[in-house]
Amino acid sequence: MSGNPAYVAAGKDGRIMRRRTALKLPVLVTAGATLSRTPVASAEVDRWSADRAGRWYQQQGWLVGANFITSNAVNQLEMFQPGTFDPRRIDAELRLAHDIGLNAVRVFLHDQLWIQDHVGFLRRLGQFVDIAARHEIRPLFVLFDSCWDPHPRLGRQPEPRPGVHNSRWVQSPGADNLGDRRYRLVMHDYVVGVLTRFRGDDRVLGWDLWNEPDNPANAYRDVERKDKDQVVAALLPEVFRWARSVNPSQPLTSGVWDGIWGDPARRSEIAGIQLDNSDVITFHSYAPPAEFEARINELAPMGRPVMCTEYMARTLDCTVEGILPITKRHNVSAFSWGLVAGKTQTYLPWDTWEHPQTGPVAEWFHDLLVPGGQPYRDGEIHTIRDLTGRPRPS
Repeated sequence: MSGNPAYVAAGKDGRIMRRRTALKLPVLVTAGATLSRTPVASAEVDRWSADRAGRWYQQQGWLVGANFITSNAVNQLEMFQPGTFDPRRIDAELRLAHDIGLNAVRVFLHDQLWIQDHVGFLRRLGQFVDIAARHEIRPLFVLFDSCWDPHPRLGRQPEPRPGVHNSRWVQSPGADNLGDRRYRLVMHDYVVGVLTRFRGDDRVLGWDLWNEPDNPANAYRDVERKDKDQVVAALLPEVFRWARSVNPSQPLTSGVWDGIWGDPARRSEIAGIQLDNSDVITFHSYAPPAEFEARINELAPMGRPVMCTEYMARTLDCTVEGILPITKRHNVSAFSWGLVAGKTQTYLPWDTWEHPQTGPVAEWFHDLLVPGGQPYRDGEIHTIRDLTGRPRPS
């Protein structure tokens, strides 16, 4: 994920490190038991065949998108909570996405939004899908995430830490609930409930079930679970089974991001689970062009469609102009990180977790548009429009 904690030092704000969710488990389990009564298919539903995945992918056309959070939201909770959900901002920024040539966005959700008010949450998600469809944008929804703060909490979110990249992003489900088997009911209802709501809606692109599940979140290593990899390795196949039971018309995936992928004997356990269960193969890379293309070549022999769901880090020579032509040549979908620069501050580099930015940044790390909607770099937008065939708006 953008602002990958594997690359940065631990934060030094002790108050933030001690944050814990205010929710109590007995309440969660009670809520989870009553939230979703949607029937689950009794028959085992198999992973899509490579042929089915290929046919689906061919029907989509070339997908070019961005990881999207509204510029006035500090994290996924603030974006979708009832008090801060902002349809007008979503509409304005997705209009910008369409105008610059994008046709997809990757959007993060959170299990605590389901607990808070599952009916209202699904209504807001439906509103988001409606808005996106008006702009010919299709969302790829992310359900769980192992990056950044392990202790999410509902309610008013803290303001960004000055000069720090992605300073308030939160994990889902988070360290407090990840290993509690009683909480699995809540997670199950969340997965089944959300996918059931959109299981036949072709305006939704797909389901990215878990973002970087084995990311160590080093920026929070003092409060991170020491057994996270082991717990997630046991849980991730369950999440795929829950999602598969809904039998959605959209593909399931979870993107690999680290280590070796092409050699099954050398993959990590979690990367193996991701690659063995995904209908379409997704990956993340912030590498320069030659290394980026090598990653595509590593995945291509698996015989399934390949999508890059995170790229672009300008100061690492991972740019729109350098990467997007490669992805088009290989028919790989590509999602850059960030659309309109805002409260996530992902235009700042990862190492601001160790050394906060105190003055203007010499070169933006992520994000395509400045507040107000103008391009950060005209050449990037020209490249997107040229490669997607999207004419400039009149």
